[in-house]
Amino acid sequence: MRFIFIIVFICMSCFSFAQKKEIDKAKDNIKSRTNLEQSEKTLRSILSDSIHRGDIKVVQTLAEVMKTQYEVANEKFYLKEKVDTSSFFHLTRRMFLCYENLDSLEATPDAKGRIKIKSRKKNANYLSAIRRNLYNGGLFFVGHADYLSAYSMMDTYLDCNYQPLFSDIFKTENADLSSDNAAFWTLFCGFMLNRPDSALKYKDLALADKSQQSKTLRYLSEVYQLKKDTANYVSALLAGFDEGSEPDYFFTRLMDYYNDTNKLDSAMMVINKGLSRDKENGLYLFAKSNVLLNQGYYQECIDLSNKLLERNDSIADVNYNAGVSYLNMALSLEASSKPQKKQDAAVIDCYKKALPYLEKYRSLVPNNPEKWAQSLYNIYYKLNMGRKFEEISKILMNMRN
Repeated sequence: MRFIFIIVFICMSCFSFAQKKEIDKAKDNIKSRTNLEQSEKTLRSILSDSIHRGDIKVVQTLAEVMKTQYEVANEKFYLKEKVDTSSFFHLTRRMFLCYENLDSLEATPDAKGRIKIKSRKKNANYLSAIRRNLYNGGLFFVGHADYLSAYSMMDTYLDCNYQPLFSDIFKTENADLSSDNAAFWTLFCGFMLNRPDSALKYKDLALADKSQQSKTLRYLSEVYQLKKDTANYVSALLAGFDEGSEPDYFFTRLMDYYNDTNKLDSAMMVINKGLSRDKENGLYLFAKSNVLLNQGYYQECIDLSNKLLERNDSIADVNYNAGVSYLNMALSLEASSKPQKKQDAAVIDCYKKALPYLEKYRSLVPNNPEKWAQSLYNIYYKLNMGRKFEEISKILMNMRN
């Protein structure tokens, strides 16, 4: 047992000596401003060992190496020398993370429970002065469609606000962050990466930026849809519609959702809210005709459809809504218990009125017989229109085959 202990002690001593040698070599490289990338690689290799991960001397030296690398690169930018921009921004982020790790180690109590934070103020002042480069790096990577790198840069930029290292710099929660759109870019990049939870990390901060609110709510709704979070998806759409900058985007998706889920009363509430802002809006009026049709208010649907067709008689779906409303009225009359003669006349009248709308619809969408063939078949049959009835019968037979 004693023999094993001696071997372990010798190995640790050898490693400590090698570690000190690498630290000294790194410090020499810092002074000469050479071989800094190699020093970073070596020191990170030492820290990758779980035994030495918390070695504050190694982390301090690594931070100095990173800082010197950054300053050398920054000087090249200033002198307009060639610099790899992508590498520079990645270096900036690694440096911030290194200093945050150093601060965390300094804030760890020693064996006697004492905490001695020596360099927080100095490091925080230095980093806060260049923190904007994290944001600039995020924009750079967004521009190059490197959304993973862009997200990482913006995330590190925003996370400074919650790091103890910067506690004296950002004394007010969310200070200095709502003045730009970094949070929006984390939402955007998280969505592009198909990582909903990452996208939502700073959603409240993104929503606080009023200048970007419409775009934020657009991507927020998309992210909730990815998560299959229906309640928040609809909530984001409603908020976007109320915000009003680009209402059509939110309105059409709300109508799709409410119609698909048969929540017609909710759909009508949104429509009426839109019409209260713009009573002649064609999109809102068309949506209202759809809902009226689905609610069974056929005459109201016809009246509204005619109003829209006076503006433009070539809107296919408006013709369809009016025609189908008349057909449904005919079916309702056929099912009623009114006297036969009076009933037949009213039914035939509805079929006659449905005819021009549905023939117009067919002419506008000839390649969509699934929507008009059966309806026209019923009309031609009821109105005893032999030649047209034969033609439509062949179309239906071909569709079945």
